[in-house]
Amino acid sequence: MSAIPYAASAHYWEQRARRFAGHGQGLAAVCSYGMPELYNRAIQCSQRLALAPHLKVAAGTRVLDVGCGIGRWSRLLAARGAEVCGVDLSQTMIAIARARSAASGLEGRCRFLVQDLCQLETGAQHELVLGVTVLQHILEPERLRQALERMAAHLHAEGQMVLLEAAPARATLHCDSPIFTARERGAYLELFRQCGLRLRGINGVDPSPFRPWLLPRLAQLPPALRDASAIAASALSLPIDALFGRRALRRSWHVVFVLEHAGRGGHGH
Repeated sequence: MSAIPYAASAHYWEQRARRFAGHGQGLAAVCSYGMPELYNRAIQCSQRLALAPHLKVAAGTRVLDVGCGIGRWSRLLAARGAEVCGVDLSQTMIAIARARSAASGLEGRCRFLVQDLCQLETGAQHELVLGVTVLQHILEPERLRQALERMAAHLHAEGQMVLLEAAPARATLHCDSPIFTARERGAYLELFRQCGLRLRGINGVDPSPFRPWLLPRLAQLPPALRDASAIAASALSLPIDALFGRRALRRSWHVVFVLEHAGRGGHGH
């Protein structure tokens, strides 16, 4: 299935934001489109568990949250004392991120910008650059490299980049769509090397097989059965992901990459 052009992709995310971002936690705008709330809450939970060791920031830490969506990670980090800049392609996502940070009393530590990641410019470097399921939606190879190069340019010399992406150990196409691709893990590692980044650590997120197995089959099911199947997959997945997610790296569908500048002292893993 071929990727849709950049302009169409930008339109897709803006329309998705207008439809879902203002409802409840807004997870349907930033997790899985059209899925029941429980399904997206399970994704949110597994992501948070996997990211937890990497989001322990000191007060005043400068954070860049790329593809910030509705600002769910920006608000979490700002509440811990970080100074956060969130960037997203969608004006509606950014408007809601600003409103939610203000409602949480965090507007003083949150700044949000509407920007294309390939032309990222925040005017600063950041000790933590965070991206959660962002690169998997940039399908064109040249734009992907440009985005990562701009992110690396904003990473402080002693900083860390933390990326959570769909990156199975073996190549698979069965879940790909015009706005998503699950790149093989090794392809990301090679891209990081080309962009001057070194792998400092890596951990799993969601080793349970139920959601990846179900996802490409959902379109064939009637709505009621689709929702029931999605909820069942979530209920089965969550305890497995919570108990084994970070350790079961080879079986994990998503992974967390922890990166630093290749010229930084020390040794990568």
